[in-house]
Amino acid sequence: MAQTLYFRLLCIALCSLSECIQRRYHHINTKKTWTEAQRYCRENYTDLAKVKNINDQNQLMKSVKINLNSGVWIALTRSRVYKWKWSQGDPVKYTNWYNGESNGPDHCAYMRDGSWIHQDCNMKMRFICYNESSKGHIIDDSSVSWRAAQIFCREHHTDLSSVRNQTENQQIQKIMKDKNISEVWIGLFRDSWEWTDKSDSGFRYWQSKQPDNAGGIEDCTEVRMNQEGQWNDLTCSKYRTFVCQEDSLILIQMNLSWSEALRYCRENHVDLVSVDSEEIQFMVTDVIDRASTDALWMGLRHSCAVGLWFWVNGEMLCYQNWAPETAVDDCDHKVKSGAVLSGGDPRWISIPESRKLNFICTRKKKINVEK
Repeated sequence: MAQTLYFRLLCIALCSLSECIQRRYHHINTKKTWTEAQRYCRENYTDLAKVKNINDQNQLMKSVKINLNSGVWIALTRSRVYKWKWSQGDPVKYTNWYNGESNGPDHCAYMRDGSWIHQDCNMKMRFICYNESSKGHIIDDSSVSWRAAQIFCREHHTDLSSVRNQTENQQIQKIMKDKNISEVWIGLFRDSWEWTDKSDSGFRYWQSKQPDNAGGIEDCTEVRMNQEGQWNDLTCSKYRTFVCQEDSLILIQMNLSWSEALRYCRENHVDLVSVDSEEIQFMVTDVIDRASTDALWMGLRHSCAVGLWFWVNGEMLCYQNWAPETAVDDCDHKVKSGAVLSGGDPRWISIPESRKLNFICTRKKKINVEK
């Protein structure tokens, strides 16, 4: 008992030492076509820059340390398939369409009586924003188009609200009922643009009246540095400087046990990921939307001898993100390891290490970045 208490106190003392992480961007001040830029980034870093949220957008802007009169290439290209996405960049894994109908000519969505209905984006109606600081949803009484609602939410809150699960759907439905409002824009929209890694992120930062596909040949995206970083679609054969991204984590879509996953990561990369800070949790959330299993292995292991969880990188379990009702201290003679759920709520679970799951490897011994 005394030994367990000692380890818990040690963990508290070490919590402040966790390292930080976020995507690293590198501006390459050489003009290339979009295809040439992508090849360069994949050979020297990870890929052309992906911008998943407003924090990424701000970080990308900081990476370009010179004044430019033209744009820089990023990894967003036009496809031929339209998909529904959330304005905040969350993957669309939960849906609640009215009569199950998500098809049609319209490219924006609103909520009525808890159900989602697609609508012409130019229609004017009230809207609901999400505020990251208060962790709450706020309805605005103005009647505007979907794009105008998005701009307002980003300027005054965080973004239009995402609805990632039934609980959030019910929360917004209750807010609407309490304010006696029947219809609001939510952050769901449909477009044919996709990131080169095929991830579901729907974050967009288009300049006004863009993308316009002038001439029917503008299939690539530039960030206009002289237009406050807003995006513009452009012919891929144009020459621009570009921004590469360098990722520290990689999703492995193989189904292995925890021990097999650990061995694979150490033989082919560096290690199974140790999620010992909130920043690393954000990075994990960024890669799990492409998983083919309902959970993914992390480098988290349980010791029944001392009654503690620990990370394979040697860190104590200070930062925690367990799913509700997870039996974290259960010792039933089955070796338990930690996995992160791949659904809309990326909490941790404790499961037997013999399960076969996807997993996340680290590519570097030290996962840190300048703030």
